[in-house]
Order: sequence, then C-alpha cells, then structure tokens
Amino acid sequence: MTRIAIIGGHGKVALHLSALLTEEGHSVTSFVRNPDHAADVAATGAAPSVLDIENATTAAIAEALKGHDAVVWSAGAGGGNPSRTYAVDRDAAIRSMDAAAEANVGRYVMVSYLGAGKDHGMPAHHSFFAYAEAKAAADEYLRGTGLAWTILGPGALTDKPGTGLIDVSPAPGGSRETSRSNTASVAVAVLDLPETAGKTIEFCDGTLPIAAALQP
Repeated sequence: MTRIAIIGGHGKVALHLSALLTEEGHSVTSFVRNPDHAADVAATGAAPSVLDIENATTAAIAEALKGHDAVVWSAGAGGGNPSRTYAVDRDAAIRSMDAAAEANVGRYVMVSYLGAGKDHGMPAHHSFFAYAEAKAAADEYLRGTGLAWTILGPGALTDKPGTGLIDVSPAPGGSRETSRSNTASVAVAVLDLPETAGKTIEFCDGTLPIAAALQP
C-alpha cells in the first residue's frame, strides 16, 4: 500500500483519481480548501483534509505531506482572476514542490495541460494567458527540482466516460478531447511506473490501452 496525497481534492479529475487509487488499495489523503467538500471526497474512499493551498506556507504544506510516498497536484484557481491564478497555479504549486522535498516525499505528479510551456502562444490579452503563464512557470520549476517528477498534459478536458484508451504526443490538428476519467487513470498508471519519472507525457483520448501507450 502506498500513501498518496492529492492537492486539489475536490476537482473532477481528483475525485476520479482518489476513487481509483483507493480501489487499488492505496491510502489517499485528499486536500481541499472548503470544509463543505469533505463529504464528497470521503465518498471516494479518500481521507479528506482541509488545507488552504493558496495561503499555506511551505512549512505548513510540508507538515501536511509528511508520511506520504507521492503527491499529485490537481489544484487550480479555475480562471477568471489573473492574480489568484498566479497565486495558486504558479506560486502555491511551487511551494508544494519545495514542501514535498522538505517532507521527503520524492514522487511528484503534476496535472498540467497539452501544449503547456513558455511557447504556449496565448496573447497577453487572452483570458487564458495568466493560466498558461502560471502553468509554464510551475512546470519549469518542477523540472529543475530533485523530485522524481512526472508532468501530465491532457488535452481539452471533458466529462465523457473513460475508455482507458489514449494517444500520447497527439499530432496537431486532430481532436484534443480528453476525458477527466482517462486523465485520472493515466495519473494512477504513472504512479505505478517509476520509469515515467523525469518525463512530460502529453495525451488525449485515443486508441491505445493506457499501459501500452505509456511504454517507452
């Protein structure tokens, strides 16, 4: 049994993820900002824990992460407010990486998005710009840490049923749809595959079983 921490535990991907992990027999602590969301998290089999990630210090996050074997970042400000987007998707994410190192939690999985990076191509006036900038900075920082990191880049998220089938490094121009359920399944798979550490895996719903798609 592995102890896994999920940050952003009430998000749709995270709720799928905690249910899958607990079904596999893992012990899951799922951190939420709003105490009212604890019951939804508990229903997945995870242990809910209240942590205001936006305002928590590195030391407070490290204390919360102690005793875990891996952490999955699945939090996000949700857009709409650039300053809060930077505060959560960049600054808090970076603090969580430093906290993981401080707490000796070596494995870190970041849920990012397909196309994230400095060359994201979003103009400064676009509503997505702050998110793109924040994720690019967080992903770049993670790559520079000593953590055993994996960055997941799902395409445009949908609530369609998971198929367990994906395409990795999808060609430009095709459908980028990616179910949240499949995204959670990919996160589960990489947690079981130490060889995915140090890799950025971009994917969308596709044609290959996840295990096969993740083979080198």
